[in-house]
Amino acid sequence: MSDATLLAVEETQVVSTIFSDTDDQGRQAFKDAMANLGSAVNIVTTLSEESATGFTATAVCSVTDSPPSLLVCLNHSASVFAAFADAEHLCVNTLAADQEALSGIFGGKLAQQDRFAAVEWDTFITGSPLLSASAVAFDCKIQSRVTVGTHDIMICEIVGIKRQQLASNLVWFNRRYHHLR
Repeated sequence: MSDATLLAVEETQVVSTIFSDTDDQGRQAFKDAMANLGSAVNIVTTLSEESATGFTATAVCSVTDSPPSLLVCLNHSASVFAAFADAEHLCVNTLAADQEALSGIFGGKLAQQDRFAAVEWDTFITGSPLLSASAVAFDCKIQSRVTVGTHDIMICEIVGIKRQQLASNLVWFNRRYHHLR
């Protein structure tokens, strides 16, 4: 290791938390630690009764490549929960580095029709909205759901992918956006 690397390690503070020793059973320590886990910013969409619904999510990750699958987590208190609880399909639209404003639109309180009016979109294999400018889009069939505490985990089989050849990414890390190019 270089001297600069050693110096950086020496200056890093390590915080240990035993959940049973905290007033909130470790909830705040967990949230603070998860802020150190960088995640791609996604807009997850579905189409139900001809109405497009979408939300901003960072709780998305791959599961396996055989069959190609991913998972999406959604809070039961989210305004879109009912639409996704009944959905059979969804599309995970991973945002490009310059789409921070779009993340805010789909993560805010705008009506669904206003969210989709702010972006160019089409449908793909499942009929779920695919955002035209997303870095990559995963069109999926929801295979199963698992409830864990306040969230549902949707396990999704990917049936199609559209991606930009020279993609960048918008990432959420340490409670703010970062741009990967």
